[in-house]
Amino acid sequence: MSSYCLLLDSAKDLFKNCYYLIIHMTKYLKSDISPIEALRSKGYKATPQRIAICRIAMNSRAHPSAQQVYAEVKKIHPTVSLSTVYKTLKVLADLELVRIINLPKGQARFDSYMNPHINLICLKCGNITDLDDTTVRELTKKVAAATKFKPTGQRMDVYGICQKCSDKK
Repeated sequence: MSSYCLLLDSAKDLFKNCYYLIIHMTKYLKSDISPIEALRSKGYKATPQRIAICRIAMNSRAHPSAQQVYAEVKKIHPTVSLSTVYKTLKVLADLELVRIINLPKGQARFDSYMNPHINLICLKCGNITDLDDTTVRELTKKVAAATKFKPTGQRMDVYGICQKCSDKK
């Protein structure tokens, strides 16, 4: 009877682990760009850890730091190193699959939303909010027309204090 209970407990643990992996991994399966191709184009092996890093960074709208990406990947791949996270995020930035946002206090965050938008960056809490606005596209077109400059991309960051921090006074 006791071996049956141990077997049942093992099956429950296995189910919990599988469920956990399915729930956490499905968050990172949305990308149109293959992380495997991205890594291989820069000469990196497409290890499961690196693929998870790519999917987390490329599908997050939360502008995560490298440490936040590391914490998420570590849930799935406990042996991943912070160095691997930094190197992989650098590859993604080099391939223009994410943008690096350097905050005034020296911390880097990663922006995977590549459509023209404005980053509203709170100087108190560090929160970054995307603001979709056609004004950015219109301004880029006006600059191009007025200067004969051919823009290949743009980025606009607006620094200030968010509503939540303003209300804390």
